[in-house]
Amino acid sequence: IKNKLCYSEFRIILLYIKLILFSIIRKMILGEYDMDDTFIEEMKSKLLEQRSEILKSLEIQSEDMRGLIKTVESGDEADVASDAIDRTLLNAMGEQDANRLQQINNALDRIKQGRYGLCLQCGSEIRKERLEAIPYAFMCIGCASEAERKNR
Repeated sequence: IKNKLCYSEFRIILLYIKLILFSIIRKMILGEYDMDDTFIEEMKSKLLEQRSEILKSLEIQSEDMRGLIKTVESGDEADVASDAIDRTLLNAMGEQDANRLQQINNALDRIKQGRYGLCLQCGSEIRKERLEAIPYAFMCIGCASEAERKNR
């Protein structure tokens, strides 16, 4: 029975994937896919600009971290405690920047693959307004809201 359930679940998932792909292909063929080349190029420029800003920020944070290490070596206890807090903040900022950088690189890959602007969860088109606000968005509002609810 367990194998039959797995097989039937597999068939349902496969059917769902086929429906999503069919929907995407249909939209592209009928011209319903609204991501024109000009818009995608604008978003690509935004993504490249944001990537450049993050890389500069990470470079500055790296220099700040080197400075903190030098001051810790010669500081008193109050300086060491303050520097520990600064280091924690820099690490947190660095992690956020690294995560955003990964999302930007993924969005640039989707542009190369011709899948930019399509929700990775359900396959529907992500609204232009959302992409203008968050160019590296990979889910539509509905799927992003659902994922956020599940993560709470």
